[in-house]
Amino acid sequence: MDFQAGEILYFDKPYGCTSFDVVGRVRWQLCRKLGIRKLKVGHAGTLDPLATGVLVICTGRATKRIEEFQYGTKEYIATIRLGATTPSFDLEKPIDATYPTDHITRSMVEDVLTRFKGRIEQIPPSFSACKIGGKRAYKIARKGDEVELKPKILQIDEIELIDCSLPDITIRIVCSKGTYIRALARDIGQALESGGHLTALRRTRIGDIRVENCMDPAAFPEWLDRQEITSDTNTIL
Repeated sequence: MDFQAGEILYFDKPYGCTSFDVVGRVRWQLCRKLGIRKLKVGHAGTLDPLATGVLVICTGRATKRIEEFQYGTKEYIATIRLGATTPSFDLEKPIDATYPTDHITRSMVEDVLTRFKGRIEQIPPSFSACKIGGKRAYKIARKGDEVELKPKILQIDEIELIDCSLPDITIRIVCSKGTYIRALARDIGQALESGGHLTALRRTRIGDIRVENCMDPAAFPEWLDRQEITSDTNTIL
């Protein structure tokens, strides 16, 4: 393998760390193994710290393919807690309001989910990486300042109810780039005349890359030791 010329690695990002954390660890391990100071390493499609699943990491000249992976169709398994909201739409922030759920039935949930299939408008979460005046929205939101984001058009190809154990529901989503599943949890809660926030999220696929074929980052050093590594001395890092 030639990590300087460019390789593509598939990881199953663990809970609690950022996508940048995984990139940093991989870069450090590679530089240490190759005996170099610098190596271009990047990821395609950020996962929130509380989310797990497929994370594509590209090295060297393969970083030019990052956009290609970012535009790939993505599949997620998400668990939503109905009847309560949080400012971040997930577990990053504590519950700020509660709502009734006694009126919600499985058939109602199934009916509401059909409304989100196809081309839809979605307002991104305030706690997101969207930029406002050159600043990340989450940095503004974490200071307690108000964040106003414009709706975006996106595509949801499939949305399926996997489990309905009210007030929790688990759904499978196949969607386009730019879809915020946290915002989808908010919108589903509102459509059910209640509230909702994300309690678990796993990205199971990007394009043809499935999570069962991805590596645990903790196993990367041992995996790396087993590889036959070559080096392109003409590669510009």
